Amino acid sequence: MRTRTTAVLAALGLVPVLTLAGCGAPEPELLAADGVQQQSVALQEYPEAVASLQDATLKLGAAMLAGQPEANQVTSPASLLYALAMLRTGAGTTTAAEMDAMLGLPAEDRDQAMNALLKSWQEHDGDPGSVDEDEPPARPLLHLANGVFVDTGTPTGEEYLARLAEHYGSGVYPVNYADPATKDKLDSWVDHHTGGRITEAPGGYDEDNTLTLLNAVYFAAAWADPFSPSSTNTEDFTLLDGEVVQAELMGKLLRADYARGEGWQGIDLPYNEGFLMRLVLPDDGSPVLDEAGLAAVNRAMAGADPAMVSLGLPKWEHEHTQDLIPVLRSLGLAETFGETPDLRAIQPEARVTGATQQANITVGEKGTVAAAVTQLDVMAGSLPPQPDVRLDFNRPFLYQIIHAETGLPLFLGTVMDPR
Repeated sequence: MRTRTTAVLAALGLVPVLTLAGCGAPEPELLAADGVQQQSVALQEYPEAVASLQDATLKLGAAMLAGQPEANQVTSPASLLYALAMLRTGAGTTTAAEMDAMLGLPAEDRDQAMNALLKSWQEHDGDPGSVDEDEPPARPLLHLANGVFVDTGTPTGEEYLARLAEHYGSGVYPVNYADPATKDKLDSWVDHHTGGRITEAPGGYDEDNTLTLLNAVYFAAAWADPFSPSSTNTEDFTLLDGEVVQAELMGKLLRADYARGEGWQGIDLPYNEGFLMRLVLPDDGSPVLDEAGLAAVNRAMAGADPAMVSLGLPKWEHEHTQDLIPVLRSLGLAETFGETPDLRAIQPEARVTGATQQANITVGEKGTVAAAVTQLDVMAGSLPPQPDVRLDFNRPFLYQIIHAETGLPLFLGTVMDPR
């Protein structure tokens, strides 16, 4: 049962803020904490914490790719890391310790380091809705947004919301989860912050939830040296099972950082202003690498020398949606994503009811456009009563229809095959 209250919103001095225009659908009404502003911090202030966050993204990314190794996958470990870090801000006791141990999160300066990453990317921020995806921008656009949707009828931690505003730049979107219109508000936020590439919240809407954490990442950039469409040809592409199919391969000769490691070779294909696409080709077998393999590739590529490469690269456009709870539990977050985590700083008796990510990418001759949204749903309140007995009639059984007063069986029968 929810208790109607807006005490936290009032205590924070939350006031309406004008919404942005031009990005797909408009944002839902945003309330910003009066006097609580995002801190201004720099990456160089937290070198050890930032290094830990880099390691955490490799761990998360490897685990997500391992979920469906034979599928076309596109994920954003950075988006998941931000959503988890926002959840960790409200975790306590053994739940906090579990999250820190699994992710290798720094015990101190975690939120400050996440904020520093946000600040370092803000020079590339822009309006995803302004991008002509047929002509990706020469200057890379990287838009990252955090949002917290709060049920106005559920007490929510004042300090928790203030820390999200201070370190994650997240305002508060007060909603009534019992009202189906809340789905439209979640979807509008997602549509707005991905420029329409993702139009619905990936985890959907559940009227029983009481808080939703959202992170969106949008990236659009032209290649530093675009491919010529005249050099794109239909070529053979060999699948894992040996089947040969036809694909459009873009081709060009370029000088780029190249390295060969044990069982793989790789190249860094640059965009402008410090962004790049790292391409890794296995000698044979699956391209999916574990955390150690990804780290080894990145170390080798960090020391790669330029080489003249004749490159053949397929165009692709993929979308991928993933239930993250099995992935995160497999990494060791059993308590965090179990029935009784310590998230009391967020809401009373809070527990995570869903964790989902949807991502997509388009790669062509002119550049790349990609978007991802991670959604964590929280429900406050005690668990529903648990059954004393579980009884599944999943084999032949007998039934009666009885007049209770006389005990007379009006019908008597068996079910041997319910089809």
